[in-house]
This record gives sequence, C-alpha cells and structure tokens, in this order.
Amino acid sequence: MSNRILERRKRQFLGEDFKLESWDLVKPFYENLKSREVNSKEEFEKWLKDRSELESYLSENMAWRYIKMTCDTSDEENQKAYQFFVEQISPNTAMFSDELNKKSLALAEKYQLSGGGYEIMLRGLRKSVEIFREANIELDTKIQLKQTEYQSVTGSMTVEIDGEEMTMPKAATFLQAVKRETRENAWRKISERRYSEKVKLDVIFNELRDLRHQEALNADFENFRDYMFAAMGRFDYTPVDCFAFHEAIAQTVVPIVNQMTTERKEKLGLGELKPWDLKVDAEGRPALKPFQNGKELLDKTEVCFEKIDPKLSEYIKIMREMGHFDVESRKGKAPGGYNYPLEEIGVPFIFMNATDSVRDLVTMVHEGGHAIHSFEVRNLPINAFRNPTMEVAELASMSMELISMEHWDTYFENEKDLKRAKIEHLEDILAALPWIATVDKFQHWIYENPTHTEDERKSAWMRINGEFSDNVTDWSGFEHFREYSWQRQLHIYEVPFYYIEYGMAQLGAISVWRNYKKDPKAGLDGYLAALKLGYTKTIKEIYEAAGIKFDFSKAYIAELMDFVKGELAALKA
Repeated sequence: MSNRILERRKRQFLGEDFKLESWDLVKPFYENLKSREVNSKEEFEKWLKDRSELESYLSENMAWRYIKMTCDTSDEENQKAYQFFVEQISPNTAMFSDELNKKSLALAEKYQLSGGGYEIMLRGLRKSVEIFREANIELDTKIQLKQTEYQSVTGSMTVEIDGEEMTMPKAATFLQAVKRETRENAWRKISERRYSEKVKLDVIFNELRDLRHQEALNADFENFRDYMFAAMGRFDYTPVDCFAFHEAIAQTVVPIVNQMTTERKEKLGLGELKPWDLKVDAEGRPALKPFQNGKELLDKTEVCFEKIDPKLSEYIKIMREMGHFDVESRKGKAPGGYNYPLEEIGVPFIFMNATDSVRDLVTMVHEGGHAIHSFEVRNLPINAFRNPTMEVAELASMSMELISMEHWDTYFENEKDLKRAKIEHLEDILAALPWIATVDKFQHWIYENPTHTEDERKSAWMRINGEFSDNVTDWSGFEHFREYSWQRQLHIYEVPFYYIEYGMAQLGAISVWRNYKKDPKAGLDGYLAALKLGYTKTIKEIYEAAGIKFDFSKAYIAELMDFVKGELAALKA
C-alpha cells in the first residue's frame, strides 16, 4: 500500500466488518446508544465517540451513493442505491437522532464537558431538539427524492453546436468566442434548451416549496425561511442582517459592476451589449485555456499548491492516489461542482465539470480549499467538531481562490495572460456578489409568500433581479429567458438558503487575501489556524483566528471593494 493511501480510524463500536445492507442491521447500534447506562464523565465521552463513529459511517456511506449518482445520473442502479438510503435509512435515523440529542443534553447537564467545542455542539443539539417533529421525517424523504428529479432534468441537458452534441458546461465555453455570431448561437441554444424545461422545473419547484412550507408549519414556524435559519444553526446573524447585506451590495457593488459593463461595451465597440457579450474578452482575444484536460488541471494544481505550502500539495496527491476526483464534463453527469467530505476516512471527494476555462481553474482551487479544510479537521475526535457552518466552510474555499491566484503563473506562463486571468477573476467576484444578493433575496421572498403563483414568482424574480443587475446589458427580445434564469441555480432547488454564505465568505476571503499579500506566512498561518478549529468556536471567533472580521456592514463592504478596485487598477496599469 502506498504511503499516500490513508486509512480510517479502526471502528471500535461498529466493528471492522460492518456493511450497510438494511436498516435492521443498523438499528441495534442506535438501540445500544439509546439504552446504554452512562455513569461518569469518561463514559459520556466514550458514548459521544461511539455515536460519532456510527454517524460518520452512515454519512460516508450516503456520500458515496450521492457521488456515484451525480457522476452518472443515467445509471438506474446508482439512483436506486441512493434512494434506498433516503427512503430506508434516513427516516429511521432521524427518529433515533432526536432521542440521542435529548440524551446528550441530559447527560451534559449531569456530566459537564468543558472546552474542545462541546458547548458549540450542545448549542446545535438544543436547537435540533427544539425544531424536531416526527411528521417532518416523511416530508424530508419526499423533499430529497424530489430534488433528484431536478438533477435528472438538468443533468440530461445537451445542445448541438457545429454538429456535436455537448453538455451545457462545454457549450458555455463558446460564450467566450471572439466571433460574435458564434457566441450568440451558443447562448441562444443554451437558453432555449433550459427554457424548454421551464414547465417541468416549475412543477418540481412548486412541489418543493409546498413540502418545505408544511415542514415549517409542522415545527411551529411562520415560514420556511425562519425554520431554515434554526435548522442551519444560524446563531450569529438574522434575516435582518441579510437584508442589510442586500442593501449594502446594491449600494456599493452594483455601481462598480455598472462601470465595468460600460467599459466592456465601449471596448467591444457595440451599440447594444447583449447577454452573449458578457463572457468574451473585451479586447477581442481568444479565451484563456489554463489547462487542456483533467489530468493537466490536477497536475498544475499540485504545483500551484506546492508553492503555497508543500502540505497542501500533498493533500491533492493523496486524493488523486485514492481516486477521489471526477473533474471532466461529460454527458449524463450532474451539473455543478462540489467537495464532499468523507467522515470516516477524512479524505474528501472532488466532483466538477471542467472543460478548459479559467472558470474551471477557479472551481478547482475553490473545491481544493474545501478539501484542505477536510484534511485540517480530519483528526478532531467528534464528527460535530469536523462540520463547521457554511459561512466558515466557504471561507476556506473562497480564500484559496485568492491565495492561489498569487501563484497562477503555474497555469499561465505568459505574464499578459496571467494578469488577464487575475483581472477576469476579480471582475467575476465583483459580478458574483450582486448575483448572490439576488438569489438570497429571492429565496426570502419565495418563502415569505408560500402561496404565490408562478406568475407572481416570475414578477418577483424580475424585480429583484433588476435591483442587482447592471443597467447596460440589453435583454430586449429575450426577457422570457431572463424570467426563468433562477432555475439554473441549483441551490434554490437542492439546498435552500445556502447561498448568502458565499457572499459573507467572499468578504472574509478578500480580507484573508489582503493579509496574505501583506505577509504570506502570517496570512497563510491565520487561514490554516481558522480551518483547524472546525466547528469548535463561533463563526466570529473562527474569523478572528484568521485575522479578519465577520462583518457585512456597508462600511466594511465599501472598504473591501476599494481594496479590490485598487488591485484591479494595478493589474490594468
């Protein structure tokens, strides 16, 4: 066995030979935890570790089923394996989890555990117990299965360009074509293909919305938004803070995007800037290609991470040797990209749909940041400690986008190409913040108005989208595509309310990058110190460990945008 093939901890509770073949095989372990007598602090700690071992096993088992399903959405056996877990295992574990949460809290009262993240863990357990309702178990199962329908619809989408059938991610590379006719053709085909499924995707979403609203009502919440704030453990901010974030982005970032888009229109020399003109290089240069294929992308990422810290490169090498990558786009593969933590082995899996673009490079280092996080928390003793909130998880990934950017000479040997790639990425960040605010504000509206009609939803989307869009791009004649553009955002379907974290973490990442540019060693040390904490501290304390603030006030956002504008100006000089 290679020294890069890592092994999981030995199973003390489940035993080494346990295999998940039915709920009846799992149930005795839950019964053991439920009925076991605990008579000392040491026995309580052992009980917690046994529970963690069981939950880590099940989490990783579920993870592999999801990974295989997304790698090939057309494989019926993969679908069935995933559905088996969703229908037979998850509902049963949910009931026991609530009972074990209650037992944890009772034992914690009796045997005080201090330090090491226990108070953070118990805080989350109290909230889980507070909102748990048995009636929601069946609803959760229905919701999870409904979400796979979205994956099946979007994963099967292809278009034909120049006689070749291709995936949507591959087709999107034509939006960078210098020839305007080429990118317009690609944009129309992509948009028409998505539009052709609008009714089906609307029906899926209507059902999801209704199931989610019922789930909230069952738990005595007025709406699903408030339920999700509790379910996601958002102890450190409220919906009011989100509204302040929306407003601050509209006031501080949208004007910068307007200016960028005006410059783009002028450079392209166009009377009207159309939606298919937003990705092409404004100076008419062909799209940058930082790599040719998946192998080269991974080879170069190893080198890039080596320049930051050899330890980070070693993480990528371990994942490659263990077969924990699936990076190239192909037909039948689910859209998007993710880093899936694997709780037992502690070596995550990265999935993405790479072609050869700068966007794909960014996705790689983004998911690579998540992977670094998984390795850094790998040895924490309890699974609850290894699973931070998304505001922290996305700080890990988005910071690595910017830290790695200081070493992108690995992907671009030509200095002009390197500068151009950095400019593209920083401008993408500026453009992404308004989109994040759009998606988040739209979700607040959706679940504050749970009985809305499809026409009302369309109107709300267009109004909110308009608040955060540039006023330069001309959508005349294509408004019908824009009305349904929210359907391409998988988070709205699959992980509701998981999106504003990207905005909060993006602000944090800019701060981490600013620190790294001032002092690479101190900046990286702060970043890794924050990651190592996992979820043993509050979000604010973790951000402070990185040497940054958890703050999304207008003043702070304006300060960070001034920094980014300064960096852009230096690159363009």
